[in-house]
Amino acid sequence: MTTAVYRFKPYNVGRWIVWGLYGIVLLVAPLMFTSALSLNMLSQMGIAIIACLAFNMLLGQGGMLSFGHAVYSGLGSFFAIHTLNMVSNGQLALPVSLIPLVAGVFGMLFAVLLGYVTTKKAGTPFAMITLGVGELVWAMSLMFPGFFGGEGGISGNRVAGQPFFGITYGPQIQLYYLIAVYTFICTAAMFAFTRTPLGRMLNAVRDNPERVEFVGYSTQMVRYFAFIASGFFMGISGGLAALNFEIVTSEVVSATRSGAYLLFTFLGGAIFFFGPIIGAVLMVIALVLLSELTLAWLLWLGLIFTFMVMYAPGGISSLIMMNLRVAAFGKLRPLLASYLALAGSGLAVLVGAGAIIEMVYHLQLNQALGPEMRYMGATLNAKSVDAWFGAVFVLVVGISLFEVVRRHFVRQWGDTQAEIEKEIKRREAIAT
Repeated sequence: MTTAVYRFKPYNVGRWIVWGLYGIVLLVAPLMFTSALSLNMLSQMGIAIIACLAFNMLLGQGGMLSFGHAVYSGLGSFFAIHTLNMVSNGQLALPVSLIPLVAGVFGMLFAVLLGYVTTKKAGTPFAMITLGVGELVWAMSLMFPGFFGGEGGISGNRVAGQPFFGITYGPQIQLYYLIAVYTFICTAAMFAFTRTPLGRMLNAVRDNPERVEFVGYSTQMVRYFAFIASGFFMGISGGLAALNFEIVTSEVVSATRSGAYLLFTFLGGAIFFFGPIIGAVLMVIALVLLSELTLAWLLWLGLIFTFMVMYAPGGISSLIMMNLRVAAFGKLRPLLASYLALAGSGLAVLVGAGAIIEMVYHLQLNQALGPEMRYMGATLNAKSVDAWFGAVFVLVVGISLFEVVRRHFVRQWGDTQAEIEKEIKRREAIAT
């Protein structure tokens, strides 16, 4: 006779705190940033968070690099805008708040259709197939104007149907809170997916597909089901985008949109779950603000991406987690001076390089405006030798100082990690 043993499993208080803070941020953000531009950017951030997390279900959790995943958010957008127009014309009795779910269902259906072929391969062949599918759908968007609207796209009006407790989704603040609710629920659902047997098996397929096949699982079916789940959430993000912009064009299924998801998910960090959230915020800031500040914003993005690949391939989230580990062992304070030195010398490099890049762009694209230009509050003459000499001097000095500080930091970081490993072994010895 066996006796049942009951064990108390305490709540993960830290996780509840993190999710609570996440919900509070979504709730109070529009109360702190009240301008029309801020509300629109916050709405786009919520949409991008869902899309980047859905994309990371493939990249980070399954090791599947997709070059055409905007297809599923884009097709979700098109079906959402057509559904919205049917609601506006009285042909369909559906609350506007449920239209993103309709888009999610269609995104999932297309993932079912296209994903079965796509996931038959892994690695580089998978990436090439997704690229081909993405280009095929983008070409079709220009070939079938009846559904895709041609180059002008399809427009709609989200103020449709009967108001619900005075909510019409006309004011941007009302739409933001709808997006915030979807963002929180989708984030929680995708986090829960990582804790399911399918999510765990997806990690195993990423790390050791041969072992997964050996124990009797089909790696292709695991990838396929994950692809379907990702397509559903991508469709929801596309439906929310259709409501936010009230117009959908062929750009939403283009390789440019897919590349943006890939780039910023990588920058945020595909290793950790919260990395794509950071990447989504950066994506909106770059596409909305950075593009307004400088004509060379794509060059800056390329440079940032290159340096992140070289020096921090784990993304911003990996840097955060490494420093949290150092802080947990009480070793962060000695590194603060080095961090300040790295930030100061790095800022000098950015100032010098930025002046050179902006002067080149000014001479090439704004020559009709004269040689003078504004840069960081100062007036520079793009044809003056003094301006070029000053920019190069600041750049060279900044690079030299940065390299000196970097080498010192590398040694200091190595010593810190050695001390942490020594402390871990000491604690393990005490525990045994």
